[in-house]
Amino acid sequence: MSLLYEHLSQFGFGQSNPTYQITDSTRKRYVLRKKPPGKLLSKTAHQVDREYRVIHALEKTDVAVPRAYCLCEDEGIVGTAFYIMEFLDGRMFEDPSFPGVNAEDRQEMWHDAIRTLGKLHRIRPQDVNLETFGKPSGFYNRQLRTFTRLAESQAAAKDKDTGASVGQIPHFASFLNLFAQNQPRERGAVLVHGDYKIDNLVFHPTQPRVIGILDWEMSTVGHPLADLTNLLEPWTVSNATPSWPRIHASPAFLHSSQSRSQAKDFLGLPSREQAVEWYEEVAGWRVPAGELRWATGFALFRDSVIFQGIAARYAVRQASSEKAMAYGREMGPFAEMAWAMVGSSEGEKAKL
Repeated sequence: MSLLYEHLSQFGFGQSNPTYQITDSTRKRYVLRKKPPGKLLSKTAHQVDREYRVIHALEKTDVAVPRAYCLCEDEGIVGTAFYIMEFLDGRMFEDPSFPGVNAEDRQEMWHDAIRTLGKLHRIRPQDVNLETFGKPSGFYNRQLRTFTRLAESQAAAKDKDTGASVGQIPHFASFLNLFAQNQPRERGAVLVHGDYKIDNLVFHPTQPRVIGILDWEMSTVGHPLADLTNLLEPWTVSNATPSWPRIHASPAFLHSSQSRSQAKDFLGLPSREQAVEWYEEVAGWRVPAGELRWATGFALFRDSVIFQGIAARYAVRQASSEKAMAYGREMGPFAEMAWAMVGSSEGEKAKL
């Protein structure tokens, strides 16, 4: 691919891999994603070659992805490996309640987001040359090992000023015992996005449909419930105990029986139960309630480890913003939400 560009600008929203818009001499736009510069903390993160591989593999399927044009692993060009893909001219929403959208479109946009996820999970990796993209079983055990290592390391981080440790996640040892048991049944080799949510989707400029899934850096072969529970998180967090409000909570997703609910102001939003039914229709399998509850608890536990990581980076001043501090404080609340969801019922089964 030969490209003569006239303008280069960096996107600022939600990008762990630096992402740029390129405009060529004919005013056509492209997107360039590259590895961050410098020494990376994780060998498994920021693998733009994997992003390129999965997007390119899905181009000939019915899953909405941008076209991937080329991958360059020569670090002498722009400093790190990068790939170039199609620029999708559409709408992106940080708020999953779709403010400013009419009720009919709001419902169909959620329906198509779920439909798109179901289509992705129907793809057999071997049919798109992704049979070596990840292991077909043991996804949650691998996740548990990864998050255990992270949490133990992050807990030891000490505040640069006070010397106080970040500390361990509440119920940490019990979580490890619980999540090692009673896991959802394996669903075979399934492509998972790894961070499937509304703000990683591009919608058509005027129509209520998805035209592309972005940010594939965490994609792998894994368990479909990981993606589904991530997408359902607005309902989970908004209605979870023991406290409210919190990060990611929205009164639009709060049950209408609650006094703070604003559900009537966001007509068209499906219920969590309706969203699961839509997924089942496309994915082609019934989601057992117990498995969904387990996977939802695991997703909240995963979030608590992520927030602990933000707290650790804030402690050593690798992250210094007030937003980072606020997110770091959510480690405890998210762990308590997870425990309230799975600690009592599942804990008895696991004999904690």
